[in-house]
This record gives sequence, C-alpha cells and structure tokens, in this order.
Amino acid sequence: MLKLYGYWRSSAAYRVRIALNLKGLCAEQLSVHLVRNGGEQHQAAFKALNPQELVPALVVTDDTDERAELVLSQSLAIIEYLDEAFGGEALLPGDIEQRALVRAMAMGIACEIHPLNNLRVLQYLTGTLKLDDAAKNDWYRHWVEQGFGALEQQLQQYSGKYCFGDQVSLVDICLVPQVYNAKRFNIDLSPYPNICRINDECLTLPAFIDAAPENQADAQ
Repeated sequence: MLKLYGYWRSSAAYRVRIALNLKGLCAEQLSVHLVRNGGEQHQAAFKALNPQELVPALVVTDDTDERAELVLSQSLAIIEYLDEAFGGEALLPGDIEQRALVRAMAMGIACEIHPLNNLRVLQYLTGTLKLDDAAKNDWYRHWVEQGFGALEQQLQQYSGKYCFGDQVSLVDICLVPQVYNAKRFNIDLSPYPNICRINDECLTLPAFIDAAPENQADAQ
C-alpha cells in the first residue's frame, strides 16, 4: 500500500505523481496544504512523519503487516525507490554511464534550480528579508535562466524525442514540473527550444496529463 503526502502545486510532489503513473502504481493521495493555516507541513502530525517539513512524503506499508511502514522523503529518492522496487517502465537507463548522465541532468533541475525557487525560499525573501515582488521575481528568473541555459546545452547533446534519447526518464519527470513553475512566473522560454519541445511532447502522455497540478483533487 502506498500513500503519497503532497500538494497539488508542489513541483517535487508533481514529479512523484508522474513517476507513479509511469510505473502503473496507485497511491492514496493525501493533501498537505503548503499555505493554509501557516502551512500544514509545519504542523506536528506531519512533522512527525517528515522532520524536514517538506512534501512529498511516501509511506509504504507492508500488506502483510500494516505496522511495518517505510517513510520516504525527497522526490528523487522516492522515484528511484519506485523504479527499483516495482516493475514496469524503467525510469533510468540500464547502462551505468548513461544512468549517471541522466541522474546528473535531473539533479541539475531538482538540486540546482528548484531549491532556490521553492516556496520556503520565496517566503523567506519576501518575509524575513523584506524584498518586494519585483526583487523576488528577479531572483526567481535569474536561477531559472541560469539552469535552463545549461540544460538546453545538454539537451542539444543528449536529447531525442525526450531529454535523454527516445525514452522517458528521470530528467523528463523533473523537467515538466519546472517548466510549469517557470510559466507561472512568466519566464520567457523562447531561448530554450529543446526544453519547450520536450515539455510539449511529455504533456501528450497520459502519465503526465493525469499528474498535472490542475488535475489534482486539492487544486480547488
């Protein structure tokens, strides 16, 4: 049994939803509202589940012993667990060198772009540091443009139909949520034709369509 604690507009939770769909797995979706009541991720019940106070968190329960629970945090760790623990479409190449390249490209998004622009960082900029919206948006734009510029160069070398060749991989799973966020902040994506092409291709696939933020129950 799988339970996914997430939030409809969380990029990291979005990644895990895509991965679950690609693997053909069903998970009970439990919403943790990141804004309401000061952020439900900071409440004691969720903090006990994930001390990092971040979504997603995946709870894996042994069907033969409901007391035996595995709680996983961090989207990339969750996705690699799903890829290794369950059958279905592989999300990483079998070749060790190609697997390292895919991980590096995915981390370029998930570990370099996203952490500098996620909700808690933006809240710190406007709350604690008292930056106005214009300065916050400049911060957001700088890191997206820097990261997307590097990724666009990598895609020129490694992409096919998708980010790495012609099979959906961990990179695509990270890319689509990041593009979604960039569009929310009105980032000009015209300098990144490969990113736009691959994003559009992924968004024709049922696994990505079903995982989209606007299609989640808590998007009301």
